[in-house]
Amino acid sequence: MIRIALVDDHRVVVRSLQAYLQSFPDLAVVGVAASGEELLTHVDEWNPDVILQDLLMPGGLDGVRTTEQLMTGRPQSRVVALTASVDEARMMGVLRAGAAGYVRKDADPETLVAAIRAVAAGKTFIDPAVSQMLSERPAPDDLTQRELDVLREVALGHTNRDIAVTLGVTDETVKTHVARVLGKLQVENRAQAIVQALKRGLVTLEEIS
Repeated sequence: MIRIALVDDHRVVVRSLQAYLQSFPDLAVVGVAASGEELLTHVDEWNPDVILQDLLMPGGLDGVRTTEQLMTGRPQSRVVALTASVDEARMMGVLRAGAAGYVRKDADPETLVAAIRAVAAGKTFIDPAVSQMLSERPAPDDLTQRELDVLREVALGHTNRDIAVTLGVTDETVKTHVARVLGKLQVENRAQAIVQALKRGLVTLEEIS
């Protein structure tokens, strides 16, 4: 059973989500909050596996700052960010903060369920519509072919040892390449690397979900 907390200040949205998600035998909504502050107050009590939260909320904490605080106090939390529009800066911000998923509010309901199940299983999930929009935007040609190869392997979730075997190099060489890739892309974690790999068309959603 996947325990879910919903965070959104729109009551109609929350009630619809709650009714839909609880129609699945493996999903249970264990708490509902209207703000980041309310979530942080009750999150230990609810103990959710996945937190489904809006990015734009009332009060002093938006989705990015709420995620940051969650990761500080509950690093095991799996956050799926909900958004009404695609804002790459905001998306990168919430992924940098520690979110494992990013889904548009107008996505197919099945996409949301897939995101919840994916992040609960330890994976990263980016809405297919978002990945398509990103891939349509030109990406700077600032990586060497070997660095592009490494980025693809990182986005696929492979370890440095796996990458070393695939590319026929040493672990230390892979570490150097990974550091250069993350530095050039100005990203800090695997989720952000996935966004960049999608943007460059190096991986598809089917490969990483």
